[in-house]
Amino acid sequence: MGHAVIIVPTEQIAGLKNHYSRFLIDKIPPGGIFAAKTPACMITAYKSGKVLFQGPSAESEAAQWSGISSSAPAVSKKTASKPVPGSHLPANFAQLSVIGSDEVGTGDYFGPITVVAAYVREQDMPLLKELGVRDSKDLNDDKITAIAKNIKDVIPYSLLTLHNEKYNQLQQSGMSQGKIKAILHNQALTHVLGKIAPEKPDAILVDQFAEPGIYFNHLRGQRTIIRENVHFSTKAEGLHLSVAAASILARYAFIRHFDKLSEEAGFTIPKGAGSKVDEAAAKLILAKGQAVLPHFVKYHFANTQKAINLVTKKRRNN
Repeated sequence: MGHAVIIVPTEQIAGLKNHYSRFLIDKIPPGGIFAAKTPACMITAYKSGKVLFQGPSAESEAAQWSGISSSAPAVSKKTASKPVPGSHLPANFAQLSVIGSDEVGTGDYFGPITVVAAYVREQDMPLLKELGVRDSKDLNDDKITAIAKNIKDVIPYSLLTLHNEKYNQLQQSGMSQGKIKAILHNQALTHVLGKIAPEKPDAILVDQFAEPGIYFNHLRGQRTIIRENVHFSTKAEGLHLSVAAASILARYAFIRHFDKLSEEAGFTIPKGAGSKVDEAAAKLILAKGQAVLPHFVKYHFANTQKAINLVTKKRRNN
C-alpha cells in the first residue's frame, strides 16, 4: 500500500477537513483530529500536524497539498501560507463581476466529471438571488434542475463534460485526477473569457481543489493558461454567486448524464462511492459483463475490485 506524510500547520488542518468533509469517518485514532476515506486513499490528520495518506493514490493526493511525492515528512511553504477561506480576497469581492468555476463528479464512481465556469456581473446578482442561486450543497436534485433551467440563459458559462471512457484513458496514461481537473477548469475559464470579450471580469475565482502552485504546475504545456487575476479558495460557493451558479449548472449536467447512464444500465445507479455503489457495479457486471464498466465508472476506484469480488462470491454461491 502506498503512503505519504506531510506536515501542515495545525491551524490549517480545518481546511483539509473541510476539503474531505464528504468522506469523513467516525473511527479516529488516538491523537487524531479527523480521518477520511476516499475511493482510493485513506487520510488521517494528527494533532502533531502530520497528515498521513495511505492507499493507491496516496502520493498524488498528498502532492495536491504539499507539492511532493514522497513518504518523507515535509513542510510545504504554499500549504503553510494557505489562508482561511476567502480571507485573501478583496473586502467587497462578493459584489464584483466575477467568473467562478467549480466541478462535480470527481468523488462519484459512476458518472462523468462536469466542470462549469460562469460569469456573474454585479447587475445580474439580484436576479440570480431571486431565482434561488446559493450554495448547491443546500439544494436537492429537483431544486438544482429548476434553478439551472432558469439561469442557463441568463449568464455566460462554459460546460465541459469528461465522460468515463476518456477519463479512464487519461488516468491509465498516468495523469492524476488533480491534473485532469486543472486542465478542465482552465479550458472552461478560457471559453468564458472568449464569450465575454472584450469585456473582462473584475476577478476569477476557482473553487480550490489544489494549492495554486500545484494547479499551475498541472497546466504546464497547455496552449493557453489563464493566470491574470485568478484567485483560489475553498468554500468558494459561499464567497461569490458565480461559483454557486457554476456549481448548480455543473450538478445539473451531472444529474442529466447520470439519468442517461441509469437508463443504459436498466436500473437506477447510486451516486457516491459507498457499498451501494459496489452492489450496483456488481449488478451491472452480471447483467452486461465487466467489459462495460469503463463506460459507466471511474475504473481505478477501489469500488471496481469490490464489485468484482461480489460477483465472484455470487457466482460461487450459485
